[in-house]
Amino acid sequence: MSEIPVRRTSTITLQFLGMGLIWGSSFLFMKVALEGVSFGQIAWSRLILGGLTLGLIVLATRPRVNGGPVLPREPVVWLHFVLIAITGCVIPHLLFAWAEQYVSSSLASIYNAVTPITTAVLATLAFRVEKLGRSQIIGVFVGIVGVFVIIAPWQYSSLTGDFWGQLACLGAAVSYGITFGYTRKYLSGRPIAGSTFAFLNIGLAGAIMLLLTPVLALSPVSLTWPIVLGLLALGALGTGIAYIWNINVLRAWGPTNASTVTYVTPVVGVVLGVLVLSERFSWHEPLGAGLVLVGILLTQKRLGFAARGTAPDLARAR
Repeated sequence: MSEIPVRRTSTITLQFLGMGLIWGSSFLFMKVALEGVSFGQIAWSRLILGGLTLGLIVLATRPRVNGGPVLPREPVVWLHFVLIAITGCVIPHLLFAWAEQYVSSSLASIYNAVTPITTAVLATLAFRVEKLGRSQIIGVFVGIVGVFVIIAPWQYSSLTGDFWGQLACLGAAVSYGITFGYTRKYLSGRPIAGSTFAFLNIGLAGAIMLLLTPVLALSPVSLTWPIVLGLLALGALGTGIAYIWNINVLRAWGPTNASTVTYVTPVVGVVLGVLVLSERFSWHEPLGAGLVLVGILLTQKRLGFAARGTAPDLARAR
C-alpha cells in the first residue's frame, strides 16, 4: 500500500530537481549560443521549440477539466494569454538573452532569483491579490538593498554595457513579476488543464515570435553542435517539458514549496558559469545575492513571522 506514494514522491522530487537543473542551466546555454546566433534568435528559437513541444503533448494527451473543452472558448481568456505571453515570455526572454552579451551567465541567474521579490511587490501594489505582512515588507526592502549592492552603481563612471545588461536582467525579473500577478488575478481560477495552460502561454509567445521573424531571426548564424544542443535544451526542455514538471510539482507540493526552485536555479547557474565558463565575481555580487536570498525567504514567510498563507506561483521564472 505504501509503495505507490513513495514512487509518486520520488517522481515529483526528480521533476523538481530536473526543473532546477534545466532552468539553472539555461543561462549557460544562452551564453554559449551567443557565440553563433543573435540574442533575438535565441529567444525566437526557445519559444518556438517550447511551443511545439507543449503543443505535441497537448495533442497527444488532450487534457480536460471536468469534461470541458481542451482549449478555452472565451475570447477574453485568449486575450489574457496573449498578454502573459508577452510579459512572461517574449519580453523577459529577449531581455535576458540581450543582457548576456554584457554580463556573465552567473550574474544573470542571480538576477532571475529576484523574481519572487518583484512578484510580491506587484501582486500587492498593482494587482492587489496579496497583502504583505511586516516580515514580507522587510524582505522586499532587504531584496532591494541586495539588488543595489549587486549593481554597485558606485563603480560606474559612465553608463557601460555591463550596467545596462544588469538593468535588462532586472527588467526581466519585473516582467515575470507582472506576469505572475496578472495570472493570479485573471487566469488562475479558470478550469484550464495545467499542460494546456503551459501550451497557451508558450505557444502564443511562439506565434508572436513567428510574426517577428523578419526582425529577430533572419540574420546570419554560425552553428556548432554545442550551440544547437543548447538551443534545443532551452526550447524543448527549459521552455517545454520543464513547464509540465512545474505543474506536477505545484499540484503535489503546493505553490509555496514548489517556489523553492527559486533557490536552486541561481546555484546551478553560478556553479556552471564558474566551472564551465571560468566566470569570476567581484566581492559585491555574492554579498548582494545573499541579501536577495534573505529577502526571498522573508517575502515567502520562511523567515520571521509564521503564517499559513501561500506564495504566488513563482517557480516558472527561468
